[in-house]
Formats: sequence, structure tokens, C-alpha cells
Amino acid sequence: MNCKKAKLIDLVSYLKKQGFRTGKADTKNVWFYSPFRKNERTPSFKVDITKNAWYDFSEGFGGTIIDFIMKYDNCSIKEALVILSEGTFSIHQQKEQIKSEQTPIYSIKKVTELTSQILLDYLSSRKINLTFAKRFCFQVHYSFSKGKDLFGIGFMNDIGGLEIRNKFFKGCLGKKEITTINNNSDVVSLFESFSDYLSYLSIKKEIPKENFIILNSTSLVKKTIGLIEGYSIIKLFFDNDEAGNKATYFIVENANGKIIDNRIHYKKYNDLNDYLVAINTNNKR
Repeated sequence: MNCKKAKLIDLVSYLKKQGFRTGKADTKNVWFYSPFRKNERTPSFKVDITKNAWYDFSEGFGGTIIDFIMKYDNCSIKEALVILSEGTFSIHQQKEQIKSEQTPIYSIKKVTELTSQILLDYLSSRKINLTFAKRFCFQVHYSFSKGKDLFGIGFMNDIGGLEIRNKFFKGCLGKKEITTINNNSDVVSLFESFSDYLSYLSIKKEIPKENFIILNSTSLVKKTIGLIEGYSIIKLFFDNDEAGNKATYFIVENANGKIIDNRIHYKKYNDLNDYLVAINTNNKR
């Protein structure tokens, strides 16, 4: 098995054979419930039938069948090819592409201030201060192609992409990118998600005199190195999981300045928001 042969394997057939659950499908795309997240309620993993390629809208990355196996099994290209060589799979049938005006697979209907009681209740259930949420977030009404109208909490990244959250969906509309917030400080705090950033403000009950970098995905951690040069203190608030460990290790190994891993304060919890929920619940007992 080599890369050229591997890319001929039909991706949709491969994913179905592995038992991954499908959502809607049409003549161009097949949607799956993401293999990278458990209990996803809205399919966010798309396979382009013509290109035989995938894209995960929740994390903002995609690629070929080789890229999928490398990420899913956390392995090298060589190991991915070994995995593929051990099975029997259908070959992708190349279809003639019909030239037509391409339209986005999603449509943003409108962006407004955060007023939906459903969304505000969701934030409150996560113990996030609504004043901070309304300051940094939007209410985004959107739909996927030929789908029903949806709405969620939107948080903008540095190139205009929108991280979307509601009770049932976690994803990104537009290209995945980090978000930077500059308060002219020589201290910078780094978070994986905007919910952790808002949790930090909720715990502090103020906006500290610090600069902030929200990764929106740990896959973007390498982009922070040039941004955190020159800071006297670099504070990390990543998750207590493998991705958070890798991101923390990368910063420690590649950044200068005093680095503080603040996970020690919430080491019993998955992330800062889980910690915020726990301390608020315990205080009410």
C-alpha cells in the first residue's frame, strides 16, 4: 500500500464499514456524526463524494483518507498505510465534475446581539456571566444547505470566522482561526475555547488587565508562538486531556518568558468551565 493507492479507497464506504453513523446525504455530500466527538447531535463531518475528501466543521480541518486515519488513530503516514493494507475496501469511482456556480454549504441569515432566552439559559447552565457573554459573543442565525434554520452563540475569530455553540452543536462557520484580544498588557492568558475564556472572566468577576489568546482549536497552537514573544508572563488554561497536554508541552518547549500552567487549580476537572460549574454548584449546597 502506498499513498496513491490509499487515496483511491472510497472514503464513504470506509467510514460506513468502520461503523460511523451517517446523517443526511445528497448527490454531492454525505454527512456523518463526527468520529472525533461522542454524542454529537448534529452531523458536522462532511465527505465530498466527488473529491473523496472529508472536512470536520467543528474543528476546522479535513483531508484525505490518510489524514483521517492519522488523526483518528494518532499515527504516522506509514502506520496509516499499514492499517489500510490490512483490510479490503471499495475503490472510489471518480465522477465527472459538473461545472456550476459553487455556493457555501452553510448560509448565515443574520447576526444580532445575544438575546435568545434559550441561548442565555444555556450559558447560565454553564454558570457563565451573561454580561461578559453579551459583550464578546453574538447571536448567529444560520442554516446548512437544504437544512432547517438554526441559531447559536457566535464568537468571532481574527479572520471573521464564527465559532458556534448551542446545547446541541459545536462548530465553526468560516475558516478556523485563533482569536486575540489586546488590552495592552505584558501578561497574556491562553485558552482552548471561548467558553473557557468566558469562564475565566466569570471566576474573576472582571476583565483582568491581561491580553488574551483563544485557540478555538488546539491544532492551531503553533500559530501562537510568534504572538506570545516578549510577554513577561504567559498563563495557560488548557484542558486536562491529551490535546491539552500536547498544547501545554509545545508552549513550554518553544516559548520564552515565565510560563504558568494554571491547570493545577482545576486538575480534577476536564476544563475551566467544568470547574466553574462545580464551584457554583457546591457553593449553593
